[in-house]
Amino acid sequence: MIDEEILDIREISLQFGGSTALHNVSFSLKNGEILGLIGPNGAGKTSILNCITMFYKPNAGEIFFGGMNINHKRPYQIAQLGISRTFQNIELFSGLTVLENLMAGRHILMKSGAISSSIFFGKARREEIEHREAVEDIIDLLEMAAIRDRLVGSLPYGQRKRVDLGRALVLEPKLLLLDEPLAGMNVEEKEDMVRFILDIYELKKTSIVLVEHDIGVIMDVVNRIVVLDFGKKIADGPPAQIAEDPDVIKAYLGKSSA
Repeated sequence: MIDEEILDIREISLQFGGSTALHNVSFSLKNGEILGLIGPNGAGKTSILNCITMFYKPNAGEIFFGGMNINHKRPYQIAQLGISRTFQNIELFSGLTVLENLMAGRHILMKSGAISSSIFFGKARREEIEHREAVEDIIDLLEMAAIRDRLVGSLPYGQRKRVDLGRALVLEPKLLLLDEPLAGMNVEEKEDMVRFILDIYELKKTSIVLVEHDIGVIMDVVNRIVVLDFGKKIADGPPAQIAEDPDVIKAYLGKSSA
């Protein structure tokens, strides 16, 4: 159920030397909402995600998550708060299996120390079982049982994107950031990924920010769309409104709708 704001971005600016990646960008995400973040290449979409996760520190502005200012948090602290993400360029452990990659994604939730884990008895063993059960749930949700024991580096691209999504999900996030999850996929793989995203939204009640170039998908699955162009927000509203916005049409087509 869409309720109070879970994410509030207030006038974020980001510069790299003399280049401005983001300029006074503001928008919010309500709890239980899927928000589409779109724009031409280089518009600043991934930069926004990197600021939310504090991989990049904004030069100005503030970001609030659950009412808390997170500007001075470190990336691992952001993950601990309940924010996880996928990557435009897949960042997985190619020499590990699918199962091992997902278990590695649970590391922030693991409480046992090195000594108790090495003994693997009592509390450490119970914790391992709990984490395995959580991972098995994600494997079932994303239909990865057939590849669970395969090395990630041996998988085709579409399946690696699915593992990337699974690793983000095992953190049990309150907010899931998806950076072009459909990029490079064929039609069948895209259909599967869209189905998984909707399942996550409906079954896990997870708030989602979706960065995607496939406008048809964006229009079909999101509640609201924010449009960036050259690091500035040019539109914010429901899909039907965005589809008719002359500034959005100009940004994508190079001309107005008139």
